[in-house]
Amino acid sequence: MSSQTEPLSGPGPSVLRAMLKAMHFFIILGGCIMALTFFCVVILRYGFNADLFAYEEWLMVIAFWMIFLASAVASYRDVHINADILGIMLKDPKTIHRRAIVVKAIELVVLIYLTYLGFVMIRDELASYPMWQTSIALKIPFVVPRLGIFVGFFMMTVFTALQLSLLIQQGPQSANQDERVPEEE
Repeated sequence: MSSQTEPLSGPGPSVLRAMLKAMHFFIILGGCIMALTFFCVVILRYGFNADLFAYEEWLMVIAFWMIFLASAVASYRDVHINADILGIMLKDPKTIHRRAIVVKAIELVVLIYLTYLGFVMIRDELASYPMWQTSIALKIPFVVPRLGIFVGFFMMTVFTALQLSLLIQQGPQSANQDERVPEEE
């Protein structure tokens, strides 16, 4: 976790580490809550012929937060899904480095735009108060799961910007280290 924060100075590395720990905590907590909820639903439904009232509404909120926080963690670790064939075929370190910078720059531009759209979504949602949308039974405001979308995209943008700046600072050696070539057995 600390490989990306080592070159940073000031309070930045400790803030990023704290944010990552918080994201990990919420992801694990959300998974436990979801598992416990489904366990209770099965027991109530098939054991007592009853139902857990509106559980899908709070699980929707948890699922949104988990998905987007986990996406941010995957972005930090640079392990998100990609279909990169060109990276396998390139051999020249300078070409690999240039390609990595271009890919990260495009990723950053897309994430900045998505973060902006997330901000607009939250801004419009807050502007509609007190008439904002809520869930049917528990009246959970839709701004709660939508805030998870914005936070997830914002964190992905921060991590991608950090990775791009490190790529530019460290030069072609960093691109060679980042290439993931499967080990032969």
